[in-house]
Amino acid sequence: MNTGTVIFNAYPDSIGTRLSDTVNLLKRPELKSAFSLFYVLPTFFNSDLDRGFSIIDYNLNKELVSRKDLKDLRALKIDLKLDLVLNHLSVNSPQFRDLLNRGDQSEYIDFFIDWNKFWQGRGTIDREGCIIPHSRHLDALFMRKPELPVMKVRFPDGSDRFFWNTFYRDISYEDEKPRYLGQIDLNARSEKVWAFYDQTLAQLQNHGAKIVRLDAFAYLHKEPGRQNFFNRPETWTYLDRLNKMARRYGLIILPEIHAEYGSGLHQAIASKGYPVYDFFFPGLVIDALERGTSENLLAWIREIEEKGIETINMLGCHDGIPVLDLQGKEVEGDYKPGLLSSQQIEDLINLIIARGGRTKNLYGPGGEKISYYQVNATFFSALGEDERKLRMARAIQLFMPGIPQVWYLDLFAGKNDYQAADQTGSAGHKEINRTNLSLNEVENGLKKSIVQDQLAMIRLRNTSPAFYGRLEVDTGSAPHMLQLVRRHDGCRATLSANLRDFTLRIEHKNRSGQDEVLTYS
Repeated sequence: MNTGTVIFNAYPDSIGTRLSDTVNLLKRPELKSAFSLFYVLPTFFNSDLDRGFSIIDYNLNKELVSRKDLKDLRALKIDLKLDLVLNHLSVNSPQFRDLLNRGDQSEYIDFFIDWNKFWQGRGTIDREGCIIPHSRHLDALFMRKPELPVMKVRFPDGSDRFFWNTFYRDISYEDEKPRYLGQIDLNARSEKVWAFYDQTLAQLQNHGAKIVRLDAFAYLHKEPGRQNFFNRPETWTYLDRLNKMARRYGLIILPEIHAEYGSGLHQAIASKGYPVYDFFFPGLVIDALERGTSENLLAWIREIEEKGIETINMLGCHDGIPVLDLQGKEVEGDYKPGLLSSQQIEDLINLIIARGGRTKNLYGPGGEKISYYQVNATFFSALGEDERKLRMARAIQLFMPGIPQVWYLDLFAGKNDYQAADQTGSAGHKEINRTNLSLNEVENGLKKSIVQDQLAMIRLRNTSPAFYGRLEVDTGSAPHMLQLVRRHDGCRATLSANLRDFTLRIEHKNRSGQDEVLTYS
């Protein structure tokens, strides 16, 4: 991947009301040369739930996106990063609607996972006719909600069928007819599903994609008696097949996964040649800024460099600030420590919650809460709404190994949106960090020093050849002093950051020997 790239990240309507408003922002002189990629979240496509992650089809959502927008982005030399949601589709997808209308006669009868067929002979049938897997199977199953991951569906012949449904579901009734809303899991054993993936990758390439983020890929392979989350080696087989498809269209695939650091999944994915999301960085940089020491952050930097892990990193994003990812984990009887201690993680969670953050939990087979998954907050609010800390966090991110991704709300120092979080149902905690900015708010934001300072640093990161080189760390510095150097092709960029008083200095020398200095206090 091109490590000189900086990625802008937003929904199509995060700024103004349509993607064209964001495109117009990227055309402005203040943002000239700041970004080379744009990760547009999946309301870019036709969807009906989970702010885009319940996809009906991968055609452009014409209410928000136009072909002219895509043409204008190409003219700006900005490529796209887009999602392929591997594990599921909306119940309103053409495939599932055909199944509802035609039942056993549908060509998509095996496109989704019939729960009872999957568990046949491995459980008992309840009063509704749904198989309850034996406890040994349930105990092994990794689940995203406290109840069984199934949706009951009425077929045209009046029979009830049960389909695997890992994520959201809702059934309501109108004139005694069921109406469904939810995300139905795809059956990866069906060649029809793989043909659909191939068709979708072609569509994404046609939309202008360069990178395809594989959402929820770890749930795709399912087998009775298994964890059914990153089953190995079968998940590797799936990824290899997808990667070969993607290469035919000139696409880079980015597997997206949240897992404890101690599980080693990030390293396993990287060892197969895939870039990984650096979900460790947000918590590590908050830890460094709050405790005034770079010790834990530097340990992660050393691992990235020594093991050659390709990353995409971020501060904030459309989801929360990861905390599960920082934990240790027992693997085959051997405990692998996390990047932060249990106490440091607890302190981090409590700090962000004290500053207004909301939480998302995971559940075990019996419905018991097993751990925090993430804390939802804007990154600025998680830092106590201290502009010095946000400025320093951005500077550190831009010097980190890998490709930096910039959440639009972080760029404008967005604060927690409690009203949105309180008014948006079960997933409202996520809306705390998804405030749509009006054009007037953007106009006023561009006049603020915290926005201008970030843009100056981002532009340097996106344009200087220095960042194609490996990272050098001054290990002789005091723990509260962080000095990072990027050097390549006669260019050098140096970051000196004081984690106690939040003063920082960036020095840049270009090929001609001309110096540029950015200082902040």
